[in-house]
Order: sequence, then structure tokens, then C-alpha cells
Amino acid sequence: MVMTTHEEKMRTVRFRVAATPHIVVNSEICRSECSVHACVYVCPANLFVPLDDGGILFNYEQCFECGTCYIACNQEGAIRWSYPDGGYGVTFRES
Repeated sequence: MVMTTHEEKMRTVRFRVAATPHIVVNSEICRSECSVHACVYVCPANLFVPLDDGGILFNYEQCFECGTCYIACNQEGAIRWSYPDGGYGVTFRES
């Protein structure tokens, strides 16, 4: 069995970005109702960035599609999550 490092495996990840995002963040809810911003801390790809005004900046292009942000979000409606359209999203390849 060949052992590979995490970094080696991550180099095999491919993203095919859809024109429409599969995750939409409602920054107004984040800004007005959320004080925790759990999505910033739980996202394994570090795609959530807190803004000075309390909102959240999100970039879906490198998303692993794990749904952790959706599960951790404590404000209903702040994150709308669905799988990307067929043929788009992340592909994990064996090295």
C-alpha cells in the first residue's frame, strides 16, 4: 500500500465551477442576527471570511461540498446549500 500525505492528495482535487453558486450566504442575516459566525471556523476549505460590518464573504469556487457550514450555521436562512448541478463541483481523485 502506497502512503501519501494530505498535501499530495489535495493536489489531485479538481474543481469544475458552475455558473450559479450551490451555496448562497445571506449576509444581512449574518450581520443582523448572528454573533457566532460558526461557518468561518468550521469550513475545512476556509472559504468564509468575516467582514468588518458583521457580514460574511463567501467564495464557492473551491468548496468541498461537505455541508459543514450549513449544519453549523445557527441562524435559519443565513446559508442556503444544495449540491452543484451535475458535472460540476469537486472531484477527489485517487493518486
